[in-house]
Order: sequence, then C-alpha cells, then structure tokens
Amino acid sequence: MKSGSCDATLIRCIEAAERMARGDFSAEMPAPAAEAPAGDSGGDAAARLAVALAAIGRMVREKISLLEDLAKLTAQVNAGRTLDEVLDNVYAGFRRHIPYDRIGVALLEEGGERLRSRWVRSEAKEILLGTGYVGRMRGSSLQAIIETGRPRIINDLQTYLSEHPDSHATGLIAKEGMRSSLTCPLVAMGKPIGFVFFTSMKPGAYRYAHVEIFSQIAGSLATIVEKADAYQRLAELNEIKTRFLGIAAHDLRSPLAVVKSFLSILDAGTVEGEPAKRKDLYGRMSRACDRMLALINDLLDVSAIESGSLKLERKPADMGAVLAESLETNRIVAAAKNIRLAADIPSSLPPVEIDSGRISQALDNLLGNAFKFSKPETTVMLSAEALGDSIRVSVRDQGPGISAEDLPKLFRPFGRAGTRPTGGEKSTGLGLAIVKKIIELHGGQVGVESEVGKGSTFFFTIPAGSGIPSEGGDGPPGPAAGGGAGG
Repeated sequence: MKSGSCDATLIRCIEAAERMARGDFSAEMPAPAAEAPAGDSGGDAAARLAVALAAIGRMVREKISLLEDLAKLTAQVNAGRTLDEVLDNVYAGFRRHIPYDRIGVALLEEGGERLRSRWVRSEAKEILLGTGYVGRMRGSSLQAIIETGRPRIINDLQTYLSEHPDSHATGLIAKEGMRSSLTCPLVAMGKPIGFVFFTSMKPGAYRYAHVEIFSQIAGSLATIVEKADAYQRLAELNEIKTRFLGIAAHDLRSPLAVVKSFLSILDAGTVEGEPAKRKDLYGRMSRACDRMLALINDLLDVSAIESGSLKLERKPADMGAVLAESLETNRIVAAAKNIRLAADIPSSLPPVEIDSGRISQALDNLLGNAFKFSKPETTVMLSAEALGDSIRVSVRDQGPGISAEDLPKLFRPFGRAGTRPTGGEKSTGLGLAIVKKIIELHGGQVGVESEVGKGSTFFFTIPAGSGIPSEGGDGPPGPAAGGGAGG
C-alpha cells in the first residue's frame, strides 16, 4: 500500500473511531484502497485497523439493535401485555439476532420437578409437537442444561436422532422439518424458570453461533417471560374468580330455590296423594342437590387445578380395566336417554401408571358430554388403541357436530359451543377444561375432531409405561423438551 493510501486509511479509521466515541456506529468502515506491498508493515497495520474497527462497528450495532428489541419487549410487559403477545413479538422480530424457523417456551413447575410446554410458533406446515405437554425433569438431559446454565447446540438433528432413537420429541421435531436446534435455559433472579428452544430447518444453523449473545437473549427473556406469565395468570385467575361468583349466584340459586320451595310444601303438610307425591318431591329435591353437588365439585376441581394444588395419586394400572369399569358405570346414564353405548377396546393394552380415579373422572366427563348432545336411538362409541409409547382413548358420538368457529372455545374453563343439549341438560362449561387439566397432569394431551352434521370425536392420549417418559433422557415429550431439539 502506498504511503498516501495508508494515510487515507488511517484518516478514515480515526474519523470512524471519533464517531464511535460520540456513540455513532451507523457508518460502515470502508476497506483499504489497495493491497499493501510485501514488507509494508505500515500498510498492513492500517488495513488491520480498518478491518478491526469495521468488526467493532458491526458488533456494537448488533448489540444496540438487540438491546432496543429487548427494551421494547420489557415496555410491552410493563404496559400489561400477556406472555403470548410478548412471545409472538419475539417470534416476529428476533430473526435479525438469531436464525430460527420455530421457537418453543416451556416453564418449570412443582419446584423444578416438572416442565410444562407453554407456547410454540413454527413455520412448519404442521406442528406435531404442540403446547400442553408435561414432563419430568429428573433424569433428563435438560437437567444438565439447568445445572450448567449454558445453552446447548445440536447442528444435525438427523444424526442426533440416529444416536438417540428413543427420543420421541426429537423424532417429531425432525418430522416437522427441523434440522438443527439451540436450547437456552431461562434463569430469572438466579432461579431457573424454564427453557426457550430455537430450531431451524437448516442443518448447522448454529454452527458459528455466539453463545454469549444467546445467553444474553435468554437472560433478558427470562425476566420478561416470568413477569408476563405472572401477569397473564393473574388475569386468567381473576376472570375465573369472576365467573365462579357468577355461577355461584346464578346456577346454585335455582336448585336451592327448588329445594326450599318443596321443603315449604312438605312442612305445610298440604301434600296431596301421599306417599307417592312425597316421593316425587323428595326425588326432585335429590336431583336438585345432585346438580348443586356436581357444580360445587367442578368448581373445586378447577380451583385446585388452577392453583396448582391438585395432586395425582399415581399407581400401576390396567387401562383396559379402567375403561371397562367406566363403560359399565355409564351404561345406566346412556340407557336413561335411550342411547346405545358401544366399545372397541383391545383385550390387551400397555401398562400405565395413572391416578385411576382422575382418569375415570375424565372418561365420565367425555361420555357425559357425548350423551348430552346425542339424540335417542344413536350410538356413542368408547374406543382405545396403543400408539407407540402412548395410549389413545376416544369417545365418538353421532350428535350435531361442532363448527370450526366453536372448536377453539372447547377445553377452556366456561367455554361452550353453540350446540344445544338434546335433553335440556345444564352445563357450566367446566367439564372439558377439567378433562384437559387431568390429562396434561398425566403427561398427555386432548383433542377433538368434528364436523357439523357428522358428529364429534373427543380423544386423549396418555403415556404408556411407568409415569411420564423422559424421552430417552431428552426431556418431556413436547415442545418444552424437544430433547433440546428445538421444542
């Protein structure tokens, strides 16, 4: 490099350094005018300085951009944005900082013993690993990530899957089209709260990753996620409380009024046609009390679930026997409405470790829901099948079906579709929400398939074997775990 060119490069470097000193990192550092001739140490030094300043400028611009985006998210939380809204904005705007085609977030529960998938977004045509999965942390590879506090990178999920064939989560992620993953622990105020999973459809997407940047993103997201989640849960619990009060005031008042009215009649001694009339009044009061008791039990169950105080009493069980018992119990209910209750249950199903009472409660709710919307002389079918490392249980009816607009309302507390019960039965809208929570606590998931005019099939899956699987040491079977495989 000639002396003039060297001097010009140095002048540009000095000007760039002065701009940086004033906080201006917007300008790109121009490259040296020409290559330095051999032995021109001054030219080499000027060129190296220009390259270094250019790299510093780019790095600082990236840092500033990242801090600006994180500040915007913090402002959204402070303004009352929910966790879903905040994470949607992360998905929409963070690609300039990190490559991904899918992001999942999972949060720890029960003192870090359990991990629940909380949110997921993906570019995949079909999300095979959605929200709602629950898994145990103990013995999983995710536990090591929490202990070290360092992100984990898998640049070839296909190879990883061949080495860990039992990783159900990784298999589903790969089927979605993901080929590399980055798992970052979320730690707020020194306490682990969960994970954020980035995955890409390109192999090696994180091969040249700056782990420090990812750690900074995860560290900032942890505080934002914790606050947004707390805000959202508070809003949801407040809504549930308000609905509870409304139900207590409305749905309990009517049967109480019935009981009080009939008691007044009996007390007055004016009942004609005794004892048949008395028996009829007692029967009506008993049914009114049953409705109140069922409502109170549902309210208590939802309250316990939402507060996290509902505990399962897991024991090894024969799923076929649990289904058979529920079938016999519900035949009476079906017969009262002249509905046929059929079954398609294999003679042998894989062993499970479940709270049989709670699973029976979920079955009763699903069957009761099917009876409620079915007409006489139709059939409700209870079926079960083994699917790999899980069992799927389905309840199919021949009712009116559910519109696409109403489907998202199901499985939420107080969610109701537009269809009406065929026998005028009352509903609080809590049954399906209770089913969902019970199944999720077992590490499974629920779903529904329906078409207007063609009936509905409600189903749930639960893990077979001993308890919630850890997917070959790769974490729980959901977006939360992805085996670090991008959940």
